[in-house]
Amino acid sequence: MKTIKLTEETRKDLLDTLLKRSPDHYSEYENVVADILSDVRTNGDQAVFAYTKKFDKWECDAGDIRVTEAEIEDAFDSTEESFVEVMRKSAANIEAFHRKQLRNSWIDTKPDGSLLGQRILPLSVSGVYVPGGKAAYPSSVLMNVIPAKVAGVRRIVMTTPAGADGKVNPGTLVAARIAGVDEIYKVGGAQAIAAMAFGTESIPKVDKITGPGNIFVALAKKACFGYVSIDSIAGPSEILVIADETANPRYVAADLLSQAEHDELASAILITTDANLAAEVEQQIECFLQELSRAEIIRRSLDNYGYILVADSMTEAVDAANAIASEHLEILTKDPYAVMTRIENAGAIFLGEYSSEPLGDYYAGPNHILPTNGTAKFFSPLNVDDFTKKTSLISYSREALLQAHQDIELFAKKEGLTAHANSIRVRFE
Repeated sequence: MKTIKLTEETRKDLLDTLLKRSPDHYSEYENVVADILSDVRTNGDQAVFAYTKKFDKWECDAGDIRVTEAEIEDAFDSTEESFVEVMRKSAANIEAFHRKQLRNSWIDTKPDGSLLGQRILPLSVSGVYVPGGKAAYPSSVLMNVIPAKVAGVRRIVMTTPAGADGKVNPGTLVAARIAGVDEIYKVGGAQAIAAMAFGTESIPKVDKITGPGNIFVALAKKACFGYVSIDSIAGPSEILVIADETANPRYVAADLLSQAEHDELASAILITTDANLAAEVEQQIECFLQELSRAEIIRRSLDNYGYILVADSMTEAVDAANAIASEHLEILTKDPYAVMTRIENAGAIFLGEYSSEPLGDYYAGPNHILPTNGTAKFFSPLNVDDFTKKTSLISYSREALLQAHQDIELFAKKEGLTAHANSIRVRFE
């Protein structure tokens, strides 16, 4: 990791470096993705099967593209019961948290006969993409699906790549059943996004696509936005830790590495007001790297996007954290709640030394699908609202419109829209 003094200049340089990891900076892949989307949109299943054979080395057809009940039963049989039970506990926590986000439709009436309101309804069909390949993440299945189920989505479709043997990771299938997925298709990559966005003979069109993936998946979701809704264009994972002299350097180092192990583009940043802590954290990182299984990936991540920023004050540290707007923000200070009240931009905030980031990844209940690459300044974690649509309700009586019609007609005429004005005027001829 690079240890540097936090200044206005170093903060700007850091932000510029981090933004280079955004999917918006991988335009060289956009043409490849566009060709895949066009092919699937035109040729449906035929294109999906061809890309599955090419990229996943598995030859499939309409008869075996969908996961069967027998495959799900086999997945449960091959998964340790203790792991199944942990997933059930996690799912219960996630459901309980997201149920608190539910909002109700409402209507407001007035004595003059006017009625205004908002009707909140769930989406009809939601699609979730689950990565396969090098790693499988059952936790992401739970985080994507359970908010949709809580929202009341009637049909949930999942796509995930199979191996060359045509089998899907058992943990992924178990999580899908626990979460309540209705249909699972063994398709990955940009072709899976296209299939859900446009529909094929075998895979239904959905209203929204959520879930993480590689750069091709991210660019495909970006290109399909408008045909369907999406959650976000997710960038690489990131963690920022604010710590003072009271923090345990071993805890800080362990938490930084928890995100650096995701991939070489992951970012791990410590902002501290204590230079001694900075040095101790570096030492602890080196100790951990001697024993962690993904040490090579972690080293590359830290070499590229790992920083220890030494600040003169906690105010300076908080200002930098708000500018970075990290996906995960840990506060390991003497009074973390006081610091938290000054944080404006973060995907999720973890308070105190026993609230390390993996608690949010797996178990606590809040969603781990969070805004990245500074988008926490204007985006939120995946939530129940993402799976609902809101419709406004408007009803005026003649008496209510009589009081307002001249104002409305004036407004319309000032905008040059005389037909708008006439639509109101004819009711009082």
